[in-house]
Amino acid sequence: MRVRFDEQLKQLSSEMTHMGSMIENAIQDAVQAFLTQDIVTAKRIMSDDTLVDQEQKKIENICFQLLIQQQPVARDLRNITAALKMVTDMERIGDQAADISELTVMMADSPYKLKTDNIRKMSAETIMMLLQAVEAFVEKDRSKAEKVIDHDDIVDDLFLKVKNELIDIIRTEPDCGEQAADLLMVSKYLERIGDHATNIAEWVIFSINNEPLS
Repeated sequence: MRVRFDEQLKQLSSEMTHMGSMIENAIQDAVQAFLTQDIVTAKRIMSDDTLVDQEQKKIENICFQLLIQQQPVARDLRNITAALKMVTDMERIGDQAADISELTVMMADSPYKLKTDNIRKMSAETIMMLLQAVEAFVEKDRSKAEKVIDHDDIVDDLFLKVKNELIDIIRTEPDCGEQAADLLMVSKYLERIGDHATNIAEWVIFSINNEPLS
């Protein structure tokens, strides 16, 4: 019975890695579509969000099967609980990639007034955080999870830079207010993705050490 249980735990780790790859690709494609104002790709990402939802349900089903098949030991229970919490954050990351894509479609008719360097940097940082958080779960690597949490400050600083740049644009070009608000939301979604990656990393630490989350 335990052999079967361990096989399902390995399947859980594999599916978590797969979902992490799905949302990594969604973020990368969403930001690239945003930068190039590619509405075809943006619409595909919006449509593909249902695939992320389906993967979330698949992982949740694995977790529930693990819980009902036998009484998990404390370590296993922490692992399963963390996975259930993590996939919620991962699904929301997928939602935010779709939200960025929706804004890309809305802004496709006009060139951006904002230099997009810091938004590009934000996307790179959040993708790195996400990948390391999922790897930390699979590898049971507390130090890697802690690095993800520390890295969130970089994303927050980049968000503030984008916000200040947009404020300056509105001051000099008041007619650009609507686009500036949409651009701010793009950066806000990326900032939230960083927050979700941080949440995932905190659940990794819980699964390893059973420490209360702040």
